[in-house]
Amino acid sequence: MFKNFKVQFGGKIRPQDIQKYEQSTQWNGKIFENLSETIMDVNIQTMPKLLKKQFTDTKSRSPRTPLPVQSFNPEKWNKEPEIPKFIWYGHSVLLLQLNGKTLLIDPMFGSDAAPIAPFKVKRFSKNTLNLIDDLPPIDAILLTHDHYDHLDYDSILKLKGKVDTWLVALGVSRHLEKWGISTNQITEFDWWNDTVFNDIKITFTPSRHFSGRGMRDRAKSLWGGWVFETDQHKIYWSGDSGYDTHFKTIGEKFGEFDWAFMECGQYNEHWHAIHMYPEETVQASIESKAKVSIPVHWGGFPLSLHSWKEPIERFVAEAEKKKTHFYTPKIGEIVTLSDEVKTNKWWEDFE
Repeated sequence: MFKNFKVQFGGKIRPQDIQKYEQSTQWNGKIFENLSETIMDVNIQTMPKLLKKQFTDTKSRSPRTPLPVQSFNPEKWNKEPEIPKFIWYGHSVLLLQLNGKTLLIDPMFGSDAAPIAPFKVKRFSKNTLNLIDDLPPIDAILLTHDHYDHLDYDSILKLKGKVDTWLVALGVSRHLEKWGISTNQITEFDWWNDTVFNDIKITFTPSRHFSGRGMRDRAKSLWGGWVFETDQHKIYWSGDSGYDTHFKTIGEKFGEFDWAFMECGQYNEHWHAIHMYPEETVQASIESKAKVSIPVHWGGFPLSLHSWKEPIERFVAEAEKKKTHFYTPKIGEIVTLSDEVKTNKWWEDFE
């Protein structure tokens, strides 16, 4: 049990990691920093009240019955590969087809978002780790940061023999290498670093968050989002983020996005600096110049104190108020760029 507990922490920081960190303008010599001062109000004074809320009034934080996941349809996925497609698997797991290539972002298919905690944080859907067996061939996996709800040990074990290319935030390679992925398969990214992968330009972009899997590595790897550009399409993945000026910068730098997948969920007044309120998610979508906004980081785990439906209900209400275009896919649904954009309030069918 101790061995399994220890492996969850991933790799320790190595001298070669520090050497790379020192080349980053976000590294202050001890930790990575956000563009704006970012402080969370979780301390010895606030903790008792938070713990009380955590263990009371829990019924609304998870659906009463498991949320279904649509089965993978290879015929639909393989049809017209030149048209972008995606599948959202709940929380922040995305399968994206672009330029005929299949990319997998933050593949956390596991059942527990807190594998080192005394109490499990159970997923809203069942048997999701088995979904990996049905996925199409994957050309690259991208990781925004190393938190447990985005970088999952059990999922990596199932994926590591199936993928040759791993594109990750600066500092995340140490975990993957610890878990058996070859160094020459991994490319790390600082903010604004980019690469061209099969005619897709991929850029790692800033976000306002933090990182760490253990007691001693907080903010000692980077975090961020991704921009994907082809000759015809642009797609933005925000990554976990509090609201800040980088959304406007990204919109101005890259222009209009066909899709923008925006963080929406797991917020609280005590950690508002690192997770947006849904109304801010809509504003960030506008500033990022998203033609269509897709809210993510909800529908997967009860990682905050709000009800499981609250993020999407507040997002939809604000998006309709601001008259912004958005799409709310079902979990496992294949969505193509040619699909009609309409509100699909599927969550209303569940308690």
